[in-house]
Amino acid sequence: PFFHRQFGGWREKKWRGSFAGGLLGEGRVRPIRGQIMAQLPVKKRRPPRAEPGQPANSEYPVRFPEVVLGLIEKRMGSSRKAFLTSLARSRGFWVDDPCSEKVTHVVSEGNSGDEVVEWLKRNGRPPAKAVGDGPALLDLSWFTESMGAGAPVEIEPRHRLKVATPAEPPEEKGQVAPYICQRRTPLLHSNSALTDALETMAEEAKFGGSEVRSLAFSRAASVLKALPRKVRRIQQLHTVPYIGEHSRRIVQEMLEDGMSSEVEKVRHSQRYQTMKLFTKIFGVGGKIASRWYQEGLRTLADLQLHHIKLNKEQEAGLLHYEDLNTPVELWEAEAISQVVLRVIEQILPGATVTLTGGFRRGKPCGHDVDLLITHPSEGEEMGLLPKVTGILDRQGFLLYHSFHRSSLLSLEDEELWVSGGSSTMDHFERCLSIFRLGDPAGNHPEGAGVRTLGTSVGPGTSCPRKAVRVDLVVTPCSQFPFALLGWTGSRNFERDLRRFSKKEKKMTLNSHGLYHLEQKTFLPAASEEEIFQHLGLEYILPEERNA
Repeated sequence: PFFHRQFGGWREKKWRGSFAGGLLGEGRVRPIRGQIMAQLPVKKRRPPRAEPGQPANSEYPVRFPEVVLGLIEKRMGSSRKAFLTSLARSRGFWVDDPCSEKVTHVVSEGNSGDEVVEWLKRNGRPPAKAVGDGPALLDLSWFTESMGAGAPVEIEPRHRLKVATPAEPPEEKGQVAPYICQRRTPLLHSNSALTDALETMAEEAKFGGSEVRSLAFSRAASVLKALPRKVRRIQQLHTVPYIGEHSRRIVQEMLEDGMSSEVEKVRHSQRYQTMKLFTKIFGVGGKIASRWYQEGLRTLADLQLHHIKLNKEQEAGLLHYEDLNTPVELWEAEAISQVVLRVIEQILPGATVTLTGGFRRGKPCGHDVDLLITHPSEGEEMGLLPKVTGILDRQGFLLYHSFHRSSLLSLEDEELWVSGGSSTMDHFERCLSIFRLGDPAGNHPEGAGVRTLGTSVGPGTSCPRKAVRVDLVVTPCSQFPFALLGWTGSRNFERDLRRFSKKEKKMTLNSHGLYHLEQKTFLPAASEEEIFQHLGLEYILPEERNA
């Protein structure tokens, strides 16, 4: 209304008069003149040639090329914006699309600075250009005064729209529990670059025999995986537990430079690469790999060249090295599980086979297959595993297997609980094997190994084969919930769960049971949920234990 009164009133009045008087007269249409005008060719007006730096669509010369206006339509309306645009151009101002990077002055009516910034972002202006070093965000008062003065007036604080300073990413204070078993750690998270770097350092420390340093880096990586948002500033980690000085230094370097020179040095070092190569051999741990490195061995070929003595397990691991270091996909793990289940059903109907490990935590692939076997009738599972492995071996499914009898005499054995649950090993009967994926006989029983390596295999066709690491573990049904919890992982989650049990609850937890150290009693559980209840913890789904 202000502009119609002050700047547009005379034009509007004159236009109405000419329109009413010239075309309609006193409310009557003049058809004859209208017909004559319709027959005359309309002579198009040639627009004036634009000067350099002047918008081509303007019919007025630009008097202030250093000032480019952009009018925000929100709350202004399209008709009012069109009128104000015409008015500004008639006074020699350059008006462009407010999202154009040429715009130096963004003018808005009835909007806050934050609303203008959001509007610009939503309509395509890069966020960095919308605030700070971008265009001036101005209230309509500046535009009014400039039109009245016939030139851009100086921008005063009262003209500027207030924009809240962008909030710094908050510290993770109060959001990170001290124990991993109290946190939800999804498979996918926002800080993978940081955690990969820290896990490299953890692995390197473990190769060097420093379990303490390895655990420190590993815990730092675990806590970053559980953070609800991406870490962009080191200050976000000010109150986050387990981010030690060394880990913090690596994270800060990653945030500032996108990489850590220390981590890259480790990754490219001959020792690290050689240790990774050797420890990927089935049956070879860090100590053996370190000894081989100290002896000057660097490649797999060196092991043969120097006639290194290997045990049966290591020989099988070296023979099938390529296959065993090829990721196992979920469908492959499920196919193996079905093969094992069919054999078990022949021997002990009612027994169950449960796929555990990373696959139970939601991983699409893994490095091996862990199968937990039990029967609802306690004691029926005894003697089952030798029979199962015998049939699988005769059918040609086992390329290698090593049978281990149960070493647990009784749950009353004090040695099982005095360790405080620190041991990651259990005493179940088990078979460590290398499994041949695919039906060796070419019979392709229904559902077993039919889909192999992405190939559909039908009757009468040759079946591609692949060596896969498979662990078969048999547990009594009363211990099954504890075994399921222990074999699901992750390793860091289980370690902290045992630590929490001992330190906070005076209990010992392992894959066989839960024992109250002060009351000297066992706490039975029929499910994982009951174990968490005994410990006073909120139940964490397997998919949220990827620490």
